[in-house]
Amino acid sequence: MSEVTLRKLLDDGRVHVLDGAMGTMLYAKGFFLNVCYDELSLKQPKLVQEVHEAYVRAGAEILETNTFGANPVKLRSYGLADDTEKINQAATELARAAAAGHASVVGAIGPLGVRIEPFGALSREEACAHFGRQVDGLLAGGVDGFILETFSDTDEIHAALRAVRSRSDLPVIAQMTIGDDGLTHYGTGPETFAKQLTEWGADVIGVNCSVGPAGVLEAVEKMVKVTDRPISGVPNAGLPRDVGDRKIYLASPEYMASYARRMIEAGARLVGGCCGTTPEHIKKIRDYVASVVPRHPPVVVSRAEIRAPAGAEAVPLAQRSRWGAKIARGELVTSVEIVPPKGVDATPMLEQCRALKAAGVDAVNVPDGPRAQSRMGVLPSAILIEREVGIETVIHYCCRDRNLLGMLSDILGAHAAGLRNILIITGDPPKMGPYPEATAVFDIDSIGLTNLVFRLNHGLDPGNNPIGAPTRWAIGVGVNPGAVDLDRELSRFAWKVDAGAEFAVTQPVFDPAQLEAFLARVGQFKIPIVAGIWPLISLRNAEFLANEVPGVSVPESVLARMRQAQEKGKEAALAEGVQIAREMFQQVKRSVQGVQVSAPFGRVEVALEVFG
Repeated sequence: MSEVTLRKLLDDGRVHVLDGAMGTMLYAKGFFLNVCYDELSLKQPKLVQEVHEAYVRAGAEILETNTFGANPVKLRSYGLADDTEKINQAATELARAAAAGHASVVGAIGPLGVRIEPFGALSREEACAHFGRQVDGLLAGGVDGFILETFSDTDEIHAALRAVRSRSDLPVIAQMTIGDDGLTHYGTGPETFAKQLTEWGADVIGVNCSVGPAGVLEAVEKMVKVTDRPISGVPNAGLPRDVGDRKIYLASPEYMASYARRMIEAGARLVGGCCGTTPEHIKKIRDYVASVVPRHPPVVVSRAEIRAPAGAEAVPLAQRSRWGAKIARGELVTSVEIVPPKGVDATPMLEQCRALKAAGVDAVNVPDGPRAQSRMGVLPSAILIEREVGIETVIHYCCRDRNLLGMLSDILGAHAAGLRNILIITGDPPKMGPYPEATAVFDIDSIGLTNLVFRLNHGLDPGNNPIGAPTRWAIGVGVNPGAVDLDRELSRFAWKVDAGAEFAVTQPVFDPAQLEAFLARVGQFKIPIVAGIWPLISLRNAEFLANEVPGVSVPESVLARMRQAQEKGKEAALAEGVQIAREMFQQVKRSVQGVQVSAPFGRVEVALEVFG
C-alpha cells in the first residue's frame, strides 16, 4: 500500500479525520502544565508515540506532530530555543513511526505567544524567521504537510504561511481560533479570514480550539460560502469547566461525533478534535464519518450508459414483480412496514403479515436492522414471509454492515430465493442502537449500491463481467422531504436516480405542504414516489420521532394536537395519532404513487386503520 500523504487525502475529494488533543493525553499521563510538552518528544519519546498510535487505532487519518509550541520564542522560556530544530525533527519522526504509512503526518505550528507588529514589538519578518526555524525542523523529520492552528492574528498566521511557502510546496492547513462571539480575539470574522487565507494560498482553511462544536459549526457554515478551498472544523470538547484545580472538558464523544457529522453536511472536508478530545472522541467521529462517507467512493455509471452483454436483456419493471407492475401501470401501491423479530420465533411476524394480506395490502416492507438494532436478518425474514404467507415483500437493504462482496452475495442469493423488490438505504450508525461498540462497514453508500443492482439487472457484475441471466429487482431508494439540507438531499437523490433507482420511499410525512413542495422539486426526475406514513400512538412517540430519529420532521402543529389528545388519556392520543395519519393518507394519495404505513410496535390493526 502506498504511503498516505496529506496531498493524496486532499486530492481524493473525500472527508478525512484528524487526530485529537496531544496535551490532554499527556496531562492525563501525569505531566503537569509547568512541563514543556514539546520537549517530551526528546525526553519521553515512547509516551508521545503511544499517544499518536492510540489516535491511529481510533481511525485518525492525519496526525499532528507534538510541536504546537515548538517555536524558538516559546521554547526560550524553558531555555530550549537552541533545540528548536532538534525538537521539531524528533517529534516528526515519532509521529511518522506511529503512522507507519497508514496516516498523514503534518507539522503542527502554533502562535509565537507574543504580539507582532502593528500591535507588538516583534516585526513580521522576525516572526517569519522564528517560524522558519520550526519549519526547517519539521521538514528534516519528514512531514508531508503543515497545520497552522489556533491563530487569532491574521498577520501572524500570514507570517507562518510565508515561512512554510519559502521552504516547501507541501500543502498547508491554516486554522484560526474564535471566541464565543464567533470572532477572533482581534475581531476578525470567519468570512473575512477565510477570504484572506484563500488569497494567501492556504490549501485548507478552518477553525479550531477555543469554542465547542456548536461555535465551530457556525464558523464552518460561514466559511464555505466565501472560499473554494476545503474547510476544516476542529473544536474543543465543549467549553472547559473548572473542577478543583483542573479544567475539564465535558463534551462526550457522541456529542462531538454528532457535530462532526453536521459539519460534514455543512461542507467540511476535515474534522477532528482539539483540547479535551481523546482517542475515544476520534473513534466516534470516525464512525460518524463512515456513516455519511463510504470508505470507497462509488464509481457510478449513469444508467443510460449501461448496456446488457450479448445474449442478455433487462426485464421491464412491469414483469419483475406485482409491486413493480402496479408502479409501472401508474396505480397506487400500498405497503405496511413490519419489523423482523428480535429472536428466532417468526410466528408473530407471520401472523401480522397474514392480516395484511387478508386486508388487501400489496406488500410488506421489511426493515434491515432498523436504528442499528439486533434483529432477525431482513433476507431470511422476507423469504419466510413470501413462502409462508404469499404476500410480496419490499426488503430494506442497508450498506452499514457489509462490504461490497458481501452485498453482492446477499443480493444474488436473495434473488435466487425469489425476492424481487428492494429499497436501498445507507443505514444508521451503530451508535444509534444499543450496541455502540459495534463497528460499521459502510463500504459503499446507497448510491453505489443502487448502481450495483442496476448492473445486475442488466446481467453485469460490479466489474462489468457477465453473470448470465439478469436479475429482476424493482429498485427503490429512500428520500427525505424534511431534510435539514434539502439541496444536499436533492443532489444525492439525483445521483440515485441516475444510478438506476425506479421508485423512492420517503421518510414519514407529517406535513402535506412540505411534501407537495418537495414533489414539485423532484418532478424533473420522473420517478414514482411512495410516501411514508407513521401513525403516532402517543405524545411520547411523537416527541421521540421529532427529537431522536434522524431525518424525521414532526411539525409543531402535530405535536400540539398530540399534547391536547394525551391530556384525555392513552386511547384519545392513539385515536388522534391514527386520525392524523388518515388525514395524511387522504391528502397525499392523489400526489404520490403509493404509501408505506408503519405498524407502530407491530400493531397491524393501527396501520390498517390508516387506509380507512
